[in-house]
Amino acid sequence: MSTPARDLVVFGATSFVGRLLCRYLLETFGTHGPLKWAAAGRSKEKLEALRASLGPKAARLPLLVADAADDPALRTLCTSARVIASTVGPYALHGEPLVKACAESGTDYCDLTGEVQWIARMVRTHEAAAQRSGARIVHCCGFDSLPSDLGVLFLQQLARTEFGAPCPRVKMRVKTVRGGLSGGTVASMMNIAKEAVKDAALRRELADPYSLCPPGQAPSVRQHEVRTPEFDRDFGAWIAPFVMSAVNARIVHRTNALSGHAYGADFRYDEAVLTGRGPLGGLAATAVTGGMAAFMVAGAIGPVRGALERFVLPKPGEGPSPAAQERGGFDIRFIGIAADGRTLRTRVTGDRDPGYGSTAKMLGQAAACLALDVGKGDKPGGFWTPATIFGDLLIQRLQDHSGVTFERL
Repeated sequence: MSTPARDLVVFGATSFVGRLLCRYLLETFGTHGPLKWAAAGRSKEKLEALRASLGPKAARLPLLVADAADDPALRTLCTSARVIASTVGPYALHGEPLVKACAESGTDYCDLTGEVQWIARMVRTHEAAAQRSGARIVHCCGFDSLPSDLGVLFLQQLARTEFGAPCPRVKMRVKTVRGGLSGGTVASMMNIAKEAVKDAALRRELADPYSLCPPGQAPSVRQHEVRTPEFDRDFGAWIAPFVMSAVNARIVHRTNALSGHAYGADFRYDEAVLTGRGPLGGLAATAVTGGMAAFMVAGAIGPVRGALERFVLPKPGEGPSPAAQERGGFDIRFIGIAADGRTLRTRVTGDRDPGYGSTAKMLGQAAACLALDVGKGDKPGGFWTPATIFGDLLIQRLQDHSGVTFERL
């Protein structure tokens, strides 16, 4: 097999997150430095406009034209790079042809999806091909689910050092999140709601905390899921459901299963949002819970969903302004509880809007890690989680280059 011409191709480069990713890669790596990359999409005109918007430093940026529905073009794209990073969502609508092409050609792949039903389908359908070809497929390389997946890994590594064993109980709590939604994320959420309404089996799958674990490797321990306002004594505060928990927790449990239950066969994990102490914290938790429930109900009702998409929610390609992204950030806290009751506290923080400014940097470093750090001989082909394929390599990259910190409290 001939050596690919470049390390990385950004597919969907003219999408909202794709543009952010390209700017970040240009600022971090240039175009012909340690990471040789190109921008790809379905419109030559939009790609040229993207390159022009990036300024003189992008003059030599290669542009590749391929449509998400054009199988021959996608296969040609796969031969041109060692890694493809995809920002083309909703992935359940547009993502499978590229995953298939990568799995069959041996090209490594990473993306930003948080669509658990689609991830499960991709694993069932394409993992055998990826194992044969050597392609490493890594979903969830943005805010969902790098802080959760790598945050638990970071805590458990400390626990092994301090306690001599991993913590069988870990909680993640969102202390602060400042940022907006893009049209692509909204479209993905609306598509999940639409699919779930029509498919009872999918609703059961979405309710299963182990839905992404390999067959026969799901533990039997019952998982707690925060669905209503609760008072969390370990944090001394009220909590409410966290919208990203549905994907993050499943990725963490998949990591545990793929690593031979390194966190323990009785490992329990949940996520929630901290809303404050006292009566006001309880009222805030109730408001957050009600707002989330109303949004999901609205998304499940066709006419209401259509009205939201047309008149209220951002359209695909839209998202927070650069100023809003820079004002954004996140601070998420973890507590690990050892078998003997001792506790360990850590946090993961980010310096930009979590869903876009930080996510673009996370995906960029995940793609660079896959292209430059994780050799084909290090990890075989198949579907991996960020923690199981990248581990400390990506934690270090994120801390060095992406404004993301992992620290003990």
